[in-house]
Amino acid sequence: MLGSCLKAIKPSREFPSYSIPTAPDYALPSSWAALPTRADAADAVPTHSGLHDEQASAPVDVFFVHPTTYLSRTGWNADISNKQINHITDISTMRRQASVFNATARIYAPRYRQATLFSFFDEQTSNGNQAINLAYEDVKAAFRYYLAHYNQGRPIILAGHSQGTRHLTHLMHDFFDNDPVLRRKLVAAYLVGFNVPDSTLNVVRPCEDSTQTGCYVAWNTVDWGQEYAPYAHSVVTNPLTWKRDTATAIAHLNLGGTSYGFSKVDTAVVDAKAHNGLLWIHRPQSYGYPRFLLPGRPELSHSFHLVDYALFYMNIRQNAAARVHAYQKQAGH
Repeated sequence: MLGSCLKAIKPSREFPSYSIPTAPDYALPSSWAALPTRADAADAVPTHSGLHDEQASAPVDVFFVHPTTYLSRTGWNADISNKQINHITDISTMRRQASVFNATARIYAPRYRQATLFSFFDEQTSNGNQAINLAYEDVKAAFRYYLAHYNQGRPIILAGHSQGTRHLTHLMHDFFDNDPVLRRKLVAAYLVGFNVPDSTLNVVRPCEDSTQTGCYVAWNTVDWGQEYAPYAHSVVTNPLTWKRDTATAIAHLNLGGTSYGFSKVDTAVVDAKAHNGLLWIHRPQSYGYPRFLLPGRPELSHSFHLVDYALFYMNIRQNAAARVHAYQKQAGH
């Protein structure tokens, strides 16, 4: 039975009975949450961190797909012209997640008709899948526009979180698995915050170390000792070592997390250990790294889903640079 929280965000009507929001026109800058040629939230760095936005000289691009920021029950898919949703997207995911790449890559992040949160818990009807599929069509259209008009032959990092990662795994299957030319342009993919079984992709494989290229990393962060059967076969990369083994990486290896205030870098904020498709951590001692609590879904009450990026912000930032350097060296640049 659904918890009261899920009932509160369930759209009241079937998917076909809602008017579908207008599809984005990706020729318009307003259809993008981040573009490297303008000031936006992806340019941010934590206050007092000494970090800088370096997109102007970045040698590669990142195509970033944001997670769910639409929780409404007034429709199954968001309208990209909704200013409130866009504001939430910008101050949260663009600022706290996409910005991790702004020292290494030019950031392209499309707005899209994202599926409402309930879509991912809809186990009784096809409404959720229809909403998710509609959202993916936008992401696919945005990527095609990016390739045709923005990429100009540059290497690519793919990155996403939660719903964004779901769409990116689909995108990688449809594009990169089937196109060796495009695959050679892939620096790496950061497929964070979603179940990514090892069988998801046919050709592109998980990364095995910190500098491998043309591969992907994935993790879902939870309290130490938790188990969640549906994720048992998910790829899990330890973002403190960038390996897939089950060794515990001590907190000293954590170069720094960024709390919700995005005001500083907290070094050694957590340790990490890969276990049965999940990334175990001991609870952060620093304030501002909340767990994801959803009444009615006890298996999620020990998840650090909201801070999958934030807990390892500096490690991800450093790793993106390391993989780009390795890619350039292999290409003879």
